[in-house]
Amino acid sequence: MRNKLTVVGAGNVGANCAVWAAKKELGDIVLVDVAEGIPQGKGLDLLQAGPVEGYDVTITGANEYGPTANSDVVIITAGFPRQPGMSRDDLLLKNYEVIRTATEKAVAASPKCVIIVVTNPLDAMAQVAFMVSKFPRSRVIGMAGVLDSARFRTFIAMELQVSVDNVTAVVMGGHGDTMVPLVRLSSVAGIPLTELIPADRLKAIVDRTANGGAEIVKYLKTGSAYYAPAASAVEMAESILRDKKKVLPCSAYLEGEYGIKGLFVGVPCKLGANGIEKIYEIKLTDEETAALHKSSGAVKELVDVIKSKMA
Repeated sequence: MRNKLTVVGAGNVGANCAVWAAKKELGDIVLVDVAEGIPQGKGLDLLQAGPVEGYDVTITGANEYGPTANSDVVIITAGFPRQPGMSRDDLLLKNYEVIRTATEKAVAASPKCVIIVVTNPLDAMAQVAFMVSKFPRSRVIGMAGVLDSARFRTFIAMELQVSVDNVTAVVMGGHGDTMVPLVRLSSVAGIPLTELIPADRLKAIVDRTANGGAEIVKYLKTGSAYYAPAASAVEMAESILRDKKKVLPCSAYLEGEYGIKGLFVGVPCKLGANGIEKIYEIKLTDEETAALHKSSGAVKELVDVIKSKMA
């Protein structure tokens, strides 16, 4: 039996998730959206690209969750996008209801699925999906670190004019301005960044990474990033569906790791058929630990608002 992947939300992020997943032939795809005709039209259009691009999967569009039944992975992208001048935090209450409803319906149709949350503010929305689904923590994952690391790697490669394939970058913490790019553990072909890039330039790259989403929002004016976020979510889905056991930075529910309990925070995770199969605890410096705890504190503020709403 072929794998089945559901993408909730047929906007820019969701549609591109379907594109990347189809090109990788990860399985049959269901695109769900409340807007009548949009998922059906995009699904059919993408299906018709198969003979040209050489992929052979079934792609279905729907406005309800019946066709999503028994999905192996559900990627939730639905929600309101950031607008210029809007922080991820401003999105909190607007997207809370969207994620709550999407999770309830997805879980009812696919009680054994792994959920990947993409909607912002990411860590808080992952917490909503976790609380609503009542799934074990291994089966609710936030997509953040893959994207943040990709941005960090991109800027490093641009700075040094080297292949991005040679760049290894580690980013932890919440998805937002308080994320923690670990310069000490990042390198180019094994060469530490500190030996290649002056401290002032490194700080500028770290700052640009932390504000990577806002920079794109500024350019687009009426929307937010979608190609890289979609590609990042699909890399996570691929590792799960193909049991590749890739070690990727993901927003995971911590139960004491790094001294953090009861919150979704970005940490290195092994992703396989069971979702998160291992959380790696890296030995951090005091400064890095303080930055990570500051980042988790920002996540906690949002989660406290959500919990008061759910009470």
